[in-house]
Amino acid sequence: MKEIKKEEVQDLSYKDITFMILNNEKKGVNTLDLFTKIVNILELPSSTIENKIGDYYTSLTTDKRFILIDGVWDLRSRYTSDKVIVDMEEDEEEVEEVKEDNEMVEDEYDDEYTDDVDVNDDFDDTDDDDLSDLVVIDEEDLNE
Repeated sequence: MKEIKKEEVQDLSYKDITFMILNNEKKGVNTLDLFTKIVNILELPSSTIENKIGDYYTSLTTDKRFILIDGVWDLRSRYTSDKVIVDMEEDEEEVEEVKEDNEMVEDEYDDEYTDDVDVNDDFDDTDDDDLSDLVVIDEEDLNE
């Protein structure tokens, strides 16, 4: 980090500076400490921490280079993909179980309402008595 000129660091995004900080650290760092380091590196006012830490946190959550484990940020590349794959498989199993449960509910719903419904196909919609009191007025008559 020290070999980069101050002007070059100022042109970097917070996420890029975070990547550089975490790359130099041997372990993860919490959000506040990371953002405080960035504010100090860029020589920003301390009020920046309060005003922008929420946006900073959100930007880290959307960047695939970083991972949040037990409240500390670290580089995703330091972790094997086996851990991530295991977590994803567990989630997929839960989704499949939910689908199976929903299918059962839909089947029960179909049985419940299709057996007892009496459909009347003899509906007669030719009853025009409701229109017998209808009066048509010309636009000229309407203005008078």
